Amino acid sequence: MPHILAKKYSLLNDYLAELRNVEVQKDSARFRKNVERIGQIMAIEISKHLAFKTEEVTTPLGTHKSKMLAKQPVLATVLRAGLAMHQGFLNCFDRADNAYVSAYRKHVSPNQFEIVVEYMAAPDITNRTLILIDPMLATGQSMHLSYKALLRHGMPSEVIVASIIASKKGVEHIKTFMPKAKIFVADVDNDLDENSYIVPGLGDAGDLSFGNKL
Repeated sequence: MPHILAKKYSLLNDYLAELRNVEVQKDSARFRKNVERIGQIMAIEISKHLAFKTEEVTTPLGTHKSKMLAKQPVLATVLRAGLAMHQGFLNCFDRADNAYVSAYRKHVSPNQFEIVVEYMAAPDITNRTLILIDPMLATGQSMHLSYKALLRHGMPSEVIVASIIASKKGVEHIKTFMPKAKIFVADVDNDLDENSYIVPGLGDAGDLSFGNKL
């Protein structure tokens, strides 16, 4: 089962409600900021499930044995919609390595498309924790194919999928094709429409963040 953060109230729920709101969506700067805020909250929640170590830290008055992240993750984002969410993660994992993958829908008809991966920039991910970031987990195909592309750079020791809104179908796709991945989402919606957009969802996160594309 995915970790669904909106089940328990926090400020994340307020930010998510604004993301869904068609009136608030008219302000793209606020939309991006709310995506970034949710990314930060998700980064903190995910960090609770990562390995840590204990280090002795010297203070002005003595020493303290402090718990610290054992190893920095690799933050991998699906372009372009994931950029604001990626920044939220990077605000928290500020020493992490980063990867970027372009995955987009190439339509063969109004309601039919294939996912095309054209560009990737990534470090070696061998034996690293790989956090895959995309605001919308609709069919799950973009996330899955982005992951497959990243495997050209090594085999991670742990894979975490992070999305703001997922569909039930998207979650099932990840569970089927990436069975070892841990899934963290703000919320899960039931349906996809005829264009494979999440319902009720929030629309196209990329367009709402950065403007309509041709």
